[in-house]
Amino acid sequence: MTYLVYIAWFGAAVVFFLWLRDARIFYRTGLPGYRKAAYRGVLYGALAILGVAVAVSLLEILGLGLILAALYLQGRECRETVWGSEGTLDRVLGRARGGTRTAKKGD
Repeated sequence: MTYLVYIAWFGAAVVFFLWLRDARIFYRTGLPGYRKAAYRGVLYGALAILGVAVAVSLLEILGLGLILAALYLQGRECRETVWGSEGTLDRVLGRARGGTRTAKKGD
């Protein structure tokens, strides 16, 4: 087990963090782009976990490739603009203005 396994774990954690950020923004705003990104984030998280499993099984480069693919695909999702002049911390934590979310049946 080399240091690349630790990098793989960190990459998988980043994928899950971005997924949770998209889910939080969708929950606060109800925007359809973030809904789609949050749903697909589950699949990208699974791909990242698969990458960690491959990296632990001594195929570090292939595992890191799977994690990078998950990060790339997650970044390609089309999302609406939710920030204007907010700071970096607000963007990282996914703080978005609420109030545009409408109550739907089943919420």
